[in-house]
Amino acid sequence: MCIDPVLISMHFTATNHFIMNKKIQSALISVFYKDGLEPIVQLLHKLGVTIYSTGGTQDFIQKLGIPVVPVENLTGYPSILGGRVKTLHPSVFGGILGRRDNETDVQEMSQYKIPEIDLVIVDLYPFEETVANATPGSGEAPIIEKIDIGGPSMIRAAAKNFRDVLVVAAKKEYALLQELLADQSGETTLEQRRNFAAKAFEVVAHYDIAIYNYFNPHQEWSIVNQGVQQILRYGENPHQRAGFYGDLSKVFMQLHGKEISYNNLVDIDAAIQLIGEFSECTFAIIKHTNVCGVAARKTTADAWSTALLGDPESAFGGVLVTNGVVDEHTANAINEIFFEVLIAPGFEEAALNILKSKKNRILLQLKQLPQSKEQFKSVLNGVLVQATDQGNYTDWKEEGGRATTEQEKADLEFANIICKHLKSNAIALVKNKQLVGKGAGQTSRVDAVRHAIEKAKQFGFDLNGAVLASDAFFPFNDSVQIAHKAGVTAFIQPGGSIRDKDSIDYCKENNLAMVLTGMRHFKH
Repeated sequence: MCIDPVLISMHFTATNHFIMNKKIQSALISVFYKDGLEPIVQLLHKLGVTIYSTGGTQDFIQKLGIPVVPVENLTGYPSILGGRVKTLHPSVFGGILGRRDNETDVQEMSQYKIPEIDLVIVDLYPFEETVANATPGSGEAPIIEKIDIGGPSMIRAAAKNFRDVLVVAAKKEYALLQELLADQSGETTLEQRRNFAAKAFEVVAHYDIAIYNYFNPHQEWSIVNQGVQQILRYGENPHQRAGFYGDLSKVFMQLHGKEISYNNLVDIDAAIQLIGEFSECTFAIIKHTNVCGVAARKTTADAWSTALLGDPESAFGGVLVTNGVVDEHTANAINEIFFEVLIAPGFEEAALNILKSKKNRILLQLKQLPQSKEQFKSVLNGVLVQATDQGNYTDWKEEGGRATTEQEKADLEFANIICKHLKSNAIALVKNKQLVGKGAGQTSRVDAVRHAIEKAKQFGFDLNGAVLASDAFFPFNDSVQIAHKAGVTAFIQPGGSIRDKDSIDYCKENNLAMVLTGMRHFKH
């Protein structure tokens, strides 16, 4: 016997529609913020939906003249313990979690007179806002009371049972819910319910992280949990989609220029992380997250011109950053080259007028340094988390043939910070607090040394009296020998090689200074 494939298709289509699409017949609403709720409640009433509610939300709905069933009618208990316990009851959670296609669930719900709940609209107590607005002397009690218990529980329950229940966990979703109710007459698809469930779990995750951070202020964790805050034009390359999660306005204010790109943000992060290491007036130039020029001087203008001399070739199209105020003189000098971004804590008005002459230039006023103590990197099918690389050195052990001079010590400290912000294997050559040569991202340390020396020679620097920083130990003494022949007189490195003695002995034999810090600065 042959069966018409058209009939089979019609059967499965009808069955799928019956299983996947759900008509909302009852709703549980309990929200802290009532703005935007009225048109939804009106629509639900118009669609004949039974509404359950409690507390302030119940009062709000009743004042609209719309029938509402108190949750107490389901539970048999009033709100108790100062409002801490209202909805935590099998009659509520059974109605949310009950599987409509599970015969046992349906029987038990009938036995215990538990009504099905098809829509859950719940937001959470404003914990983060309460923490942010807390005043000295107000005590911890108001903050603790804003740790929501029933809300996250109901949201998670409804999201878990998305096959049967639609959950709305934030007022920003009200507009979409209102549109669905109006356009689909209170009916929702499985895909729509699943999408709302995903957003709901995101809301709860963010909420839990915020509470964790409050109780662990010195070990904060973050999560991509607020949705994409900024859609970027593309990622590292035009064929890659990209977005930024977070609040850039806390770090800087954009004063001028085009939309910030993915690559811009990566370099801006590297620039801000670097400039945050210095207290004296410093200017730096970043290219593909590596430092290609940096100098510390008494004025912003001098710091800029000296930093540029370090590698004027690589500075083209770079990201510029300073911890000094950009004045008119500095702006005129910077205006002579092409750059993507300039970051500074302040700009004189005349300087801004000059720098705004190019419409695409991104000018950022730095407001504060990022406060995160952790770094995240996606690898394989998971995420790596590590503490940020804090500090310059742990020890200062003078192990060479002589002690460092005052100038060498200042340059070594400066060079070690720069080396920390270069990709491994990394070498930084510094003279008079100016980066004069660097080797970054090389596959061997000795190659990084050779590259740094070649860059210094390319731009005419005299390396006699220069110092060298290495992000990790010297496995052999070849790097020290090559640098010494080029004119380097002092070295800084973490140490830790089984052959540290080779490099130390070479320095002793040639009256060179060498400092071991005990702190490695790999950067991959």
